[in-house]
Amino acid sequence: MKLRCPNVNCTSAQIPSPKLEHFAKNGSYFRRTDSKWVERFACSYCRKSFSYSTFNPTYRQKKRRISEPLRLLLNSGVSQRRAAKILKVNEKTVVRRFRFLAQQARLQHEMWLTAQYQDQRLNFVQFDDLETAEHTKCKPLSVTLAIEPSTRKILHFQVSRMPAKGLLSRIALKKYGPRMDERPKAWDKFMEALKPIVHPQVIFASDENPHYPKYIKKHHPLSSHHRTKGGRGSVSGQGELKKLRFDPLFSLNHTCAMLRANLNRLFRRTWCMSKTIQGLIDHLSLYVIYHNLVLTPPHTAAITAKGGS
Repeated sequence: MKLRCPNVNCTSAQIPSPKLEHFAKNGSYFRRTDSKWVERFACSYCRKSFSYSTFNPTYRQKKRRISEPLRLLLNSGVSQRRAAKILKVNEKTVVRRFRFLAQQARLQHEMWLTAQYQDQRLNFVQFDDLETAEHTKCKPLSVTLAIEPSTRKILHFQVSRMPAKGLLSRIALKKYGPRMDERPKAWDKFMEALKPIVHPQVIFASDENPHYPKYIKKHHPLSSHHRTKGGRGSVSGQGELKKLRFDPLFSLNHTCAMLRANLNRLFRRTWCMSKTIQGLIDHLSLYVIYHNLVLTPPHTAAITAKGGS
């Protein structure tokens, strides 16, 4: 990290690229939150003292030691309350750190997408909707998910509200009133977000949802769309894997199965439900970068180039 004076009114801020001699060493201090010695500096213009940690997002953050263990726990099927018990911290601390980690994960994912696909865009993408709920099954949510099939990297997701269907529709209408279907707006944003990372003649693969072709043609007029008839869910894979001899959407269904296996709020049989949509978005954001960098094979340019073949 390049040194700079944190004082915006300092004269050194007007210098295009201040050199190290503009800053003098000013001792160090012991940071108890992670048991590290941090070197301090002083600006030769305004005499303001600072350190490298001044410019870090974790500046003045307490209990730094819990960040990485909490990240692993929340991506391994552990709830926030159980994580608080395991780490021996207050539940409010876990909630605040969870939101912070999710925001950092979103920024990291944006940089990762730019680094991987800016120069070589994708030729083949699979996408579909995964269903979950907020607070109760009478308030369902839809998670639209796009992946790169060859490496199972998650590219983008969009969360939206949807009305209850089936046997729960009448109960939901009576108990909570009419519920807006926000999926059309979500599909619009979803397809728009994929533009910077996919080729204009990209091949999309999905199930036979009748609404998908409209939004694909609207945002990707030169693309192709391959539709596959859905199958019955198998016992394994949280019901996401299908009872098919050959599943053309196996990579997508396998990724959805991993989501349900690793996020406590997405388990098929659980009492941990998302209380808010933002909570679900934060948890998915935290998992996406962990899935792409840790749980799936390393990304290679050769694999991306073969996506459309």
